[in-house]
Amino acid sequence: MAYDKLGSGALLTALAISVSAAHAEETKTEKTAAEKEQQAVELIKIHGVRNSIYNVKRSGDARRLADLIDTPATITVLTKDQIEESGRSDLKEVLSTQAGVTLGTGENGNAFGDRYIIRGHEARSDVFVDGLRDPGMNTRESFSVEQIEITKGPSSTFAGRGSSGGAINSITKKASLDYDFGRVDVGAGTDNYLRGTVDVNTPLTENFATRVNIMKATEDAPKRDGAERERQGALISGLYDNLTDLKVWADFYYLKAEDVPDLGSTAVNDVIIEDIPVYAQNGDFLTSEATSGTLRVEYELNDNWKIYSITRYGKTDNGYLATSAGGTTGYATEEDATNGTNGYTTFTFGTHSNWQDVEHFATQLNLFANLDTGSVEHKFLISAEYADYSVLNGRYADTGSAATTNCWASGRGGVSETFCGLDASGNAAAGLNSVIDRSAAYEGDYTADYNYEVSALSLMDTMQVTKELMVFAGIRFDSYDYSNGTVGRSGAADFAYSDTLVNGHFGLVYEAMDDVNLYASYGTASNINGGESDVGGNCGYGGVCTDSDGNASADPETVENLEIGTKMSLNDESLFVQLAAFKLTKDDVMEGAGNSYEVTGSLNTGKHEVTGVEVAMNGQVTEALSIQISGAIMDSEILESVSSPDSVGLPLALFANKSFYAQARYQLTEDFAFGGDFTYKDKMTGGQPDTGSSGPVVPSYNLVNLFALYNFTDDITVRLNFGNVFDKEYYTSTYRAPKFMYIGDRQSLRATLTYQF
Repeated sequence: MAYDKLGSGALLTALAISVSAAHAEETKTEKTAAEKEQQAVELIKIHGVRNSIYNVKRSGDARRLADLIDTPATITVLTKDQIEESGRSDLKEVLSTQAGVTLGTGENGNAFGDRYIIRGHEARSDVFVDGLRDPGMNTRESFSVEQIEITKGPSSTFAGRGSSGGAINSITKKASLDYDFGRVDVGAGTDNYLRGTVDVNTPLTENFATRVNIMKATEDAPKRDGAERERQGALISGLYDNLTDLKVWADFYYLKAEDVPDLGSTAVNDVIIEDIPVYAQNGDFLTSEATSGTLRVEYELNDNWKIYSITRYGKTDNGYLATSAGGTTGYATEEDATNGTNGYTTFTFGTHSNWQDVEHFATQLNLFANLDTGSVEHKFLISAEYADYSVLNGRYADTGSAATTNCWASGRGGVSETFCGLDASGNAAAGLNSVIDRSAAYEGDYTADYNYEVSALSLMDTMQVTKELMVFAGIRFDSYDYSNGTVGRSGAADFAYSDTLVNGHFGLVYEAMDDVNLYASYGTASNINGGESDVGGNCGYGGVCTDSDGNASADPETVENLEIGTKMSLNDESLFVQLAAFKLTKDDVMEGAGNSYEVTGSLNTGKHEVTGVEVAMNGQVTEALSIQISGAIMDSEILESVSSPDSVGLPLALFANKSFYAQARYQLTEDFAFGGDFTYKDKMTGGQPDTGSSGPVVPSYNLVNLFALYNFTDDITVRLNFGNVFDKEYYTSTYRAPKFMYIGDRQSLRATLTYQF
């Protein structure tokens, strides 16, 4: 085919557009080879041979039936090109830059992998892949991703339970008959960085196509010798298309992540210890291995009716054994420690471990209908979903013990001899990484046996009432059975209950003038008692809560969001602009008591509120300049609390009042482009989920990254990424006590060679 010889960069660009809109097309006709070639030529002519896409017009979620500009919600879409040019690969790295999103951490049960907080609310269980929930806290990578969508505000109509502050949905790469291309990326850089990816899409016959993505990467954390990251993964996709009314995709996904974890720095008397070396012990690890298979079927009954189904089965095994630094004052002798004299700032070690086995099955059936009632045009969606998630958590039985002592310090048991990581001069102590022998770690007894089974039905309607007015309405029913066998400090207990959740959304979009819309929306969400699958009976961390009588029956936590805003499509629909104001209220909050490791707390006794303004802009400012900007100014407040009445009036924990991200790309010549990104995050305070801030302060930070790329030939491109240009030491999150101060990546330099064929 003639189009096989076109620039692969353009074909990838065209593919990104076609995939994101694949399920949104209302009618499809059989394409001849000439029509396919013309489609590729037209897309290349519109977007340029080497230009990257910073703007898409539609969501990749099949259930969102309107263009993004016509959708009354804040949805940030990050394209494959943006992600690649930023130099980031782990989903956590990508999302940590975005306005309104912060990162969390935690001790033991909730430290497996990526943890996100959207508009001040936990979202670690609200991560989706192609519209299906991806349970468990595992490490997630972007090599298989076409685009990432961040929905702000309650999303239970689409997501089901949870999604208080929003949800994250990754749209995966899929096989296509329209393009025949291959791409190999090989990268190398400082800190032993090596990364290779392969992406090949091949039409095998008139009706069959395959797409293969393979990735392998390894690196040391920049300027953190001893902290290591290794990734390997594959996504294999197949497509059958009868070219008239039926498409079937079958995908297989695999990812294995193996790290030597770095739990960062710590603080003494609210002062962070800077330039702390990596203190991970021999045998420390953080691993995640995920495998899943997905089947998608799209069938057009006629021009007005379509069926789309997606079914997935998967397993994930997670585990970690990590060392933390606890800030303290060290003493050379027992006498000094007893008298509190001649002390110096240092840290001692803590041990944290857990393993987690996740098994999940989900299937979703969607029926789309385009109907008219009088002058009103309707796009109906009836969606039925069934899911079964099982998560078994446990701790490693033997995690080693410290054998070396070099100082004295005060602890819970009084003054004792211990190991101090820094000496009196502030230098790393000898044997810092070999104090604890980790070689004997093995799986012990389980701490939580979590099971969640749900059947859901949702009805949605997108109505074009007049030329200027669109109305959105939807309702969802989730009928679930929940059980959790926990083993905690209070002993073993089994909890089980069933309930039905009802949530909905309603929105209006009014076209005030061409390509300028005004909108208003209302949406709800529900959280169940014990909804977080990784913490068992730790009530204060999202685990099962009971009242003082041991009763776990509780009303769901309820979330309401009111939002108004405007969306504009400028520069001949190449530049998208949004301004939104919102008020998000969470009521009937489960509250932990005491140290929150216990199951006992108080049910439905908390309430808090988040208000804010967000701005977003992405797309083409000029033919040469592409941008993606997101900014948020927010305020949070605890309105009611029974377990911690002193927290009323405080902001939420791990909440940044101000955050901003900007990424820009400038095409200086046909072959040379350069750009970079800037991140700003306001200070935030540590604490538990849904509580007032009470822990140590994470300072505000700003970060600059640069990139440049040059096309040596039509098939060979080199890109340079200069990360953390000013080599700042900054911190991304903290625990409620000054145990963890997660350190962001320091300065790095990486080069990537891309060969396209």
